Amino acid sequence: MRRLRVQGWRWRLLILSIGGGLLAGLSLADWDFALILKNAESRYGNLGPARERILDWEALLKSSAALSEADKLNEVNRFFNRKFRFVDDIKLWRENDYWATPVEALVKGAGDCEDYSLAKYFTLRRLGIPSEKLRITYVKALNYNQAHMVLTYYASPTAEPLVLDNLINDIRPASQRKDLLPVYAFNAEGLYLPGSNARKSDSKKLSRWQDVLKKMRAEGFAVGEG
Repeated sequence: MRRLRVQGWRWRLLILSIGGGLLAGLSLADWDFALILKNAESRYGNLGPARERILDWEALLKSSAALSEADKLNEVNRFFNRKFRFVDDIKLWRENDYWATPVEALVKGAGDCEDYSLAKYFTLRRLGIPSEKLRITYVKALNYNQAHMVLTYYASPTAEPLVLDNLINDIRPASQRKDLLPVYAFNAEGLYLPGSNARKSDSKKLSRWQDVLKKMRAEGFAVGEG
C-alpha cells in the first residue's frame, strides 16, 4: 500500500461491460513447470524452500482445474494469502514500487498488495476464468489512509464485484467493503476510471504491467497480453 489522495468514487462506477474473449490463450497454453523451475534456478541458484512453494502453486492449478469459479476464487485467494508474507517493496526490493511476477514473489515468500493481486489474477486466468471477469483494482484503504491493490471478480458485466484482498481472508461483495474506495481498474484489455464505462487508456501504456508480462515470458510462461 502507498499513500495516495483519492476522491470518493463508488464501486458501482467500476462495473464495466466488456465484450469479447481476448487472451483465452492464457488459460489454454501449457505452463511447463519443469522449464519454469529450471529458469528460476538459473536466475536464483538453489531455490531452497521456494522450490516447494512453486511446486505447491503447480499443485494448486492441477487440483483446482475442475472446480466451479466460486471455488477457484476461494482456493486461489486462500493459497496466496497463506503463502506470502506482506513486506513493503522498499524493504523487499529496495524500490518504491516494484511489481513482482508470481515466481519472484514465491521465491521471496513475500510481497505487497500488488504482488498478491497479480499472482491471483494470473492463476485464475490460467484456471480458465475469462479476463473480462477480472480487474486488478487500485483502491484507497481508508483504515490505513493508503493506496492499496485488490483483485475484483465480476460474475457478469453488471454484477456486483467480489473483492479478493490480502488484508482479509474472506471474499466479500464490494458493498461490504466500506473500508475501500476505488481509484481505477485494469486488465489486459484496458484501463478504466470511475465514472465511465469506456476504456480510458490501453493497458499497454501501463509500463509496470508490461514489465510484469515481459518478465513472466522470460520465466517460461505463455501469458499473451495478460
